Parts: sequence; structure tokens; C-alpha cells
Amino acid sequence: MFELLIFGALTGFVSGYFGVGGGMVLVPMLLYYGFDMKQAVAISIMQMVFSSVYGSFLNAKKCLGILKDGLLLGIGGFIGGLQSGFIVSNVSARSLEYLFLALVLFAIIRIFISNVKIEQVKEEKSKFTLLLIGFIIGMLAMSIGIGGSIMLTPVLLGFMKYNLKTATSLSLFFVMFSSIAGFISMNFNGQMLFTEGATVGIASLIGVYFGIKLKNNTHVVSYKKFILILYVLISMSMINKIFF
Repeated sequence: MFELLIFGALTGFVSGYFGVGGGMVLVPMLLYYGFDMKQAVAISIMQMVFSSVYGSFLNAKKCLGILKDGLLLGIGGFIGGLQSGFIVSNVSARSLEYLFLALVLFAIIRIFISNVKIEQVKEEKSKFTLLLIGFIIGMLAMSIGIGGSIMLTPVLLGFMKYNLKTATSLSLFFVMFSSIAGFISMNFNGQMLFTEGATVGIASLIGVYFGIKLKNNTHVVSYKKFILILYVLISMSMINKIFF
């Protein structure tokens, strides 16, 4: 259990700093620790409920002007996340690992080519588009134990014209909805590991606090570099796990 506490604190820090659910970090660690993919997904989803709710509370003051967009994304993510239990129950663990790796590689490319120095474009966003984006990402992300920010952040940055830090804050807010839906769906389908998930989740709260505090004091150009480094490390660990 001590290892799970360490995993939780580290995952929480990553979640708060990068605006992610933490699953893309936690799932590989759990796989190396000896859990199989479906067990890792279950623990990761429960951890995300803890970290995303607390992280969104800490981010609230900086996101008041775009809460409407966040709610639309979140509602779509919640509906999509409800499908995850069915997908996990009917798709092989190996297929889920390949999907995980593909999504990380997509995020690396999308963020690498983005210009984080441009100002955020203030315009009314399509409600249907936000709901649809949330639904698709929520459905896919919860099926592989991640919150969805690894897909959502590049989309918000590259296509919806949010700035990088706003995009990561919105992404963590989105994770709150998708992870709760994923938790409900996984529990309904008998996939949830409550003791391990709660252990990691409670420990993650400490890391979330310090992660968000550091993020608010990091220059946006450096912040982009750190995100890319994180994603590259995760992709390398998954490539090693799948192919070697």
C-alpha cells in the first residue's frame, strides 16, 4: 500500500500542474507494479474523481469566465464516460494499450505545432460542438483510464483557440465530469477496485495542491516544454511496455 500512496501523491502533482486526470501517468506505473490493464483503469478512474474535483475547486477563480464552456464539455464527457464500462468489458486489454499509445502520440504532435504565445480568441463557441467533443473524448478516455485532457487540451488549443493554461484548467474541469461517469459505469459493470482506488485518490490530493501552485508561477513557453516532456516520457514507457 505504501507504493500506492507514493503513486497517488506523484499523480496528484502531475494532475494539478498539467491539468490532467493523471491516468496517463498512473496507468503505466500500475502496469509496471503488477496490475493488469483493466485493474489499472479502474484504480485510475477512482483517483481521477478525487484529484479532478479538488483541482477544479482550486482552479475555480481563474476559470469563472469560461465555466459555461466547461459545463458543456463536462456534460458531454459525462454522457460519453457512461459508455466506458461497456467498452472495457468487451475490448481486449491489448487493444486498450494501443489506443492509449495512439492518443499520447496525437497529443505530442498537436501541442508541438501549436503557438502558445497567441492571445486567447474571445468568441462564442458552438454549444453542439463542445458537447460532441466532450462526448467523444469522455467515451474514449474513460475506456483507457485517463481523464481525457491528453486529447482535450490539444483540441482546445489548436482548434478552439484557447490559450494553453486556460485549456489545461478547462481540461481538469472536464475530467471531473468524465471520471465520475466512468466511476459509475465501471462500478455498474463490476470493474471497480475500491480500496486501491481510494488509497491512491486520497494521497493525490496533496500533490494536486502543490501542482496547481507551481503551474500558476510557470511561464507559458516553459509550460509547453514541460507538457511535451511529460507526454514523450509516457509514450516511451508505453512503447517499452507493449513491444519489449
